[in-house]
Amino acid sequence: MPRVRRQIVPPALFQHLLDRVHNRKIPASQLELLAKWLDSEPEVSEVAWYKRFSGMTVCGEGELIKTFLLPGHVPKGHRVFRDTRLRPSGIP
Repeated sequence: MPRVRRQIVPPALFQHLLDRVHNRKIPASQLELLAKWLDSEPEVSEVAWYKRFSGMTVCGEGELIKTFLLPGHVPKGHRVFRDTRLRPSGIP
């Protein structure tokens, strides 16, 4: 299983993520939670996945984070839990 890539992110994707943080007003506190999670080198699915935080959801595919959603937006893919287990969408 891949781990989330933190370096050498394609420039267009990096700009997209920055735009999402700015446009959706993602608070720094949520980005701190994301950084702590990334420090754990989580394993993720090779296909679409998402990780919920208290004020946002991170969505990705394989080793790349693809976007940030706000609460109320519905993510697609496998949910990533703290212990890095994956479950299909809709299963708690």
